[in-house]
Amino acid sequence: MDIATLVSNAQALVAPGKGILAIDESTPTIAKRLASVNVENTEHNRRDYRATLLSTPGLGEHISGAILYDETLRQSAADGRSMVEIMQAQGILPGIKVDAGAKPLAGHEDEKITEGLDGLRDRLQAYHQLGARFAKWRAVITIGDGIPTSACIEANAHALARYAALCQENDIVPIVEPEILMDGGHDLDDCFDVTEATLRSLFAQMYEQGVVLEGAILKASMVISGSECEDRADRVEVAQATVTCLLNAVPAALAGVVFLSGGQGDVEATEHLQAMNALGDFPWPLSFSYGRALQQAALKAWAADPANPQQAQKKLAHRARMNGMAASGQYAASHEQAH
Repeated sequence: MDIATLVSNAQALVAPGKGILAIDESTPTIAKRLASVNVENTEHNRRDYRATLLSTPGLGEHISGAILYDETLRQSAADGRSMVEIMQAQGILPGIKVDAGAKPLAGHEDEKITEGLDGLRDRLQAYHQLGARFAKWRAVITIGDGIPTSACIEANAHALARYAALCQENDIVPIVEPEILMDGGHDLDDCFDVTEATLRSLFAQMYEQGVVLEGAILKASMVISGSECEDRADRVEVAQATVTCLLNAVPAALAGVVFLSGGQGDVEATEHLQAMNALGDFPWPLSFSYGRALQQAALKAWAADPANPQQAQKKLAHRARMNGMAASGQYAASHEQAH
């Protein structure tokens, strides 16, 4: 384990004004995204779309890293350059999704456990050779009647910690993502309690597994009302609850916190990030690791004219810049109009 390199790469991923582009959708997931814009789900189309995103001029100004799917990490664009080469030319660190997805947790109805630890050491070694310098593992926690159980939280926290230790053994920065789903009618307080319990369990397990926190990043859910909640909390309430929860449960030694958008709208996700950073300074940078909230406008523009990628790239560059500003606490709605 090269601790200095791990720490350096982790700090680069949360550098001021920068965040992470998540384009790690599995083949079935991106099929749904492509279908929404009437594009056939072929390897050629997946390659061209993702190459368009990664080759956006100036993307590295606000994007520090991109999480890839296995297929993408191994691909080359139409011009013959590998995806890794395209990213390196922009100063963007290549990352890789390594979990095998959330599966039903035996004996616990409506709860899931993320699988993929078997053979992970060998896969991480191969990914490092392919150019990956960070990885991501997502756990899924659902709020509902009597759930999550402590068994579900602890099982997922243990898996996340073991994954993180294996990453660091292979000089790969682990991003740990315990996502608290927005689905359901729960209120802000319910989400706060579940998020805090999950984070406390996660970092206790990471301590037990010997994970170097300075070389690791948390991909966090915002503390937010359920999508079906009748009285949803506003942006300021979300920001205050999220920051308080993180201060209660996340060790100061951690390299940084990046948020997932979790079904939020493009501008909504930016506004929430700005609202949190406007509350003051914290022990760790608060930045972003967005998928749809960065990609959605670009995907629509690309699908309209795949042979003319400039419009899609302009859309992505704009959203990356908006979120980069929010990560520095400098975003305002007026900046959207300037686009």
